[in-house]
Amino acid sequence: MNKVWKTLMVPVVVVLILCVPAFSQEPSKPVYGVIEELDVKVPMQDGVLLSANIYRPDAQGQFPVIVQRTPYGNGGKDNRGGHFWAERGYVMVVQDVRGKFESQGEWRPFIDEGKDGFDTIEWLGRQPWSNGRVGSSGGSYVGFTQWMLAPLGSSFLKAMFPTVASGNCYEIAYSGGAFLLSLMTGWGTVVSAQPGEKVNDYPWQELFKRLPLSTWDTGIGREIPFMRAWVEHPTEDAYWAPAVIDGQYERIEALSFNVGGWYDIFAAATVDNYVQMAQHGKTEAIRKGQRLLMGPWAHGLSKDGSVGEMAFGKHALMSLRDLELRWFDFALKGMNNGVTNEAPIKIFVMGANLWREEYEWPLARTQFTKFYLHSQGKANTLSGDGVLSREMPGVQAPDRYTYDPTNPVPTAGGNNLFGVPIGPYDQRKVEERSDVLVYSSPVLEKAVEVTGPIKLVLYAASNATDTDFTAKLVDVHPMGYAQNLVDGIIRARYRISKKTPSLIDPGQVYAYEIDLGVTSNVFHAGHRIRVEISSSNFPRFDRNPNTGHAFGVDDVVISAEQAIYHDTEHASYIFLPIIE
Repeated sequence: MNKVWKTLMVPVVVVLILCVPAFSQEPSKPVYGVIEELDVKVPMQDGVLLSANIYRPDAQGQFPVIVQRTPYGNGGKDNRGGHFWAERGYVMVVQDVRGKFESQGEWRPFIDEGKDGFDTIEWLGRQPWSNGRVGSSGGSYVGFTQWMLAPLGSSFLKAMFPTVASGNCYEIAYSGGAFLLSLMTGWGTVVSAQPGEKVNDYPWQELFKRLPLSTWDTGIGREIPFMRAWVEHPTEDAYWAPAVIDGQYERIEALSFNVGGWYDIFAAATVDNYVQMAQHGKTEAIRKGQRLLMGPWAHGLSKDGSVGEMAFGKHALMSLRDLELRWFDFALKGMNNGVTNEAPIKIFVMGANLWREEYEWPLARTQFTKFYLHSQGKANTLSGDGVLSREMPGVQAPDRYTYDPTNPVPTAGGNNLFGVPIGPYDQRKVEERSDVLVYSSPVLEKAVEVTGPIKLVLYAASNATDTDFTAKLVDVHPMGYAQNLVDGIIRARYRISKKTPSLIDPGQVYAYEIDLGVTSNVFHAGHRIRVEISSSNFPRFDRNPNTGHAFGVDDVVISAEQAIYHDTEHASYIFLPIIE
């Protein structure tokens, strides 16, 4: 736990190593001295002043500018990152977002970043040391701030380098309608911590169980207004509108280099930002100029290529700084360094453990294939009779289990960040539970590559008026090790719309589509493909109390009886992107 929380107080720094093709121009060299201007107040349109530290070359003339807007502190004197860029002929600007550190105003996470970012870019583009070409940089929340300002149309914004970032704040907080509990309560507590508050010492596993969620913060002894606002807005309503750029990509006229990891909390969001820009960017040149890099990483990378319990090798590492310098040399300085000659997508294929270049997402050669759930009604636990097969099911009894929110299925790895295991872990302990249904393919006779988005269509009924269904894709190794790849959840009331919830009728069978995210993995010969179905994955997601009440108000939970159907009329299946 301490190792995880120790990383929360600083922006994400990812270290990568990548061999790139030879190119005609060398990267910018450290030839300049550095001028520091600390705590420069940048005016916003409403009169609020935001604090920025500026690091620029000690030379006459105008230079391209790179900006990072952060809630984690803007670096101060002798900032190594600031000096790195200034020495190479860039002006580096690190700004505290509204209401943080030296900046004025009230910080409302996500909500004000678009307009404040736009005002900042406009100010930077007009400074005497600026040549009018501005880029943005940073990861996680610092990547999110880039996406929020991009559609507002500053003519100065030319390039972006967002890493492990989302452009949809609602989906940071809610997935399939379920609250991302450990992420939002953990991160919200850390970024609002008071001086001297020992966040690491809190009993997090007990805090995650605290109800009602509307007053969850009383467990840490202080109120966190923005966290309460998150719980008060479980639908994608007007509250989230300033922090969602869906439908606005066509307004963006900036090149972006998107970096993400298959086990990152924003893996699917990173890929989606690339896809949306490649399809809907403002001009053809912008659409063709987008880049995507996905590796076998979580939200921050190890130094040895290991994530969770899996080692992907040192060739999985890269130098992010080198990639970023090369990108901005091209996009802001116009250097001929070979960027335009490369494939727009580079992915790490897990299992095969190799890098591969691609030209579209999903891959054009994808064979989307249905793998159906089968059993004779006893798929419960690893020892059950659940089977995963390409054959359509016939007459089969449904599988049944009891979902008890007081004893939820524990999170065992995955795309997490705070307070729970991160990355790939052995799922066999989870699969011993009677409230987990397990469907496994026969042992594979030849390797099967799965690369792309993963969906699961589930036919299910419940005796509750609202409940959850979860799904997980697992790579089963020959000795039984069950490696989780992706997972997802659907809250029944959001089965149709994220904006307009509707409860279910007890006993009625509904079709649910569960988005499991994205991955790239080779299931080798001798392995098996496995799907787990249940109704909880805690504390990654909050527990559905099964009452049908308004979100966040329950302090009492009830059990639900669940039935999973897989027959001729209700053929439940996972939709896998097979690469032949």
